[in-house]
Amino acid sequence: MALRPKFNPAAEGLSSNFQLTKYSGLHGAACKIPNNVLKSFLSELQSSDFRPDDYLGSGYVLPRLGIGLDSCVIPLRFDGLSLVQTTDFFYPLVDDPYVMGKIACANVLSDLYAMGVTECDNMLMLLGVSSKFTEKERDVIIPQMISGFKQAAIEAGTSINGGQTVLNPWCLIGGVATAVCQNSEFIMPNAAEPGDVLVLTKPLGTQVACNAHQWLEQRKDKWHKIKAIVSEEEVEKAYHDAMLSMARLNRTAAHLMHQFQCHGATDVTGFGILGHADNLAKQQLQEVSFVIHNLPCINKMAAITKACTNLFGLLQGTSAETSGGLLICLPREQAAKYCSEIKKVEGHHAWIIGVVEKGPKVARIIDKPRVIEVETTDEGCVQTVPAPAAGNPAVAKPVCPPPSKMPKLIHDGVTDEVDDRSQQPSPGPQFSNQ
Repeated sequence: MALRPKFNPAAEGLSSNFQLTKYSGLHGAACKIPNNVLKSFLSELQSSDFRPDDYLGSGYVLPRLGIGLDSCVIPLRFDGLSLVQTTDFFYPLVDDPYVMGKIACANVLSDLYAMGVTECDNMLMLLGVSSKFTEKERDVIIPQMISGFKQAAIEAGTSINGGQTVLNPWCLIGGVATAVCQNSEFIMPNAAEPGDVLVLTKPLGTQVACNAHQWLEQRKDKWHKIKAIVSEEEVEKAYHDAMLSMARLNRTAAHLMHQFQCHGATDVTGFGILGHADNLAKQQLQEVSFVIHNLPCINKMAAITKACTNLFGLLQGTSAETSGGLLICLPREQAAKYCSEIKKVEGHHAWIIGVVEKGPKVARIIDKPRVIEVETTDEGCVQTVPAPAAGNPAVAKPVCPPPSKMPKLIHDGVTDEVDDRSQQPSPGPQFSNQ
């Protein structure tokens, strides 16, 4: 998405104080039912997430994925075809209605992309028009939200044919994404092996950026708590970077999953990176666990969360994300190549953030994960913040921990180490692939 001027409600004939985010009482993680509670509810619908022995009358075996991860995968009654489908919706988290529409569409599609599905055959749009809107607000805001949703669908090579629109006390937007696939067009998220590595395709910190921007607008106690460590310009930049990130499709990331032998993936959204990594670990056929060492974050968001006494849980992996990146399990010999290729195709960085090891199907973040600061350039490219000039230690360049028993990533004659950061770090090769 091209760099976009800040939304100006007055230019649209609305009050200069209009904020779309005020038309919802919940944002971010507050919108989510706790993961363990949700799983107990959904157990009434399905007793097992996987039924790998589904087959058609011809005896052709097709995998099935039910409730519990990103998309359902349902074998159809036609030989060799499966239905891959997902739905999602949420409340406004940014004040630009057009961008909000794009984010909502990208978020729905991301569940397909997490399955390696790159072609969406149809979308439905779900829209809740706030009953608190004036007629003028309704007639300005809703068409822009629809326009943003439609534009993202066009970028994804699909179209919107149906949906539902209702009045609701809170504004909401989302949809349904559907694809009919051959077996080779999707990747089941259950084949991680010990020695694989974890790659993340977008930075974390969207919830922190959106909240910090709201605090800046309100100029109340929470803003005064963080203004000593972050400037107004830095908050505006982070908010803008977060919007660009959330509105960006994961389609290229999904396409490259096939090329580089992906063993499974999920998208990082409302349960935070740790919650989604844990969900993915529990779906694996082998007894493996995921260990996260590095946390790529939108620039300055780690500092804000520390100043707020870890209010968001960003460094603990529980901060909610919206339309986040794909968390991908790749063979260690393919991971660096994947990161290089996504940068070549899109111009954006992806990061190797952890490892897959033998274990009881859980995910964890090491005690002292390395924070990798990430920014969007003026050209719209997402990249690791460059290292500071000599003598200015303000930004730490991401480096690998010292060698240990953890697997090594070999690429182009360079060895990247992945280590448990409970040990004292020492300088080494840069860990992200630029």
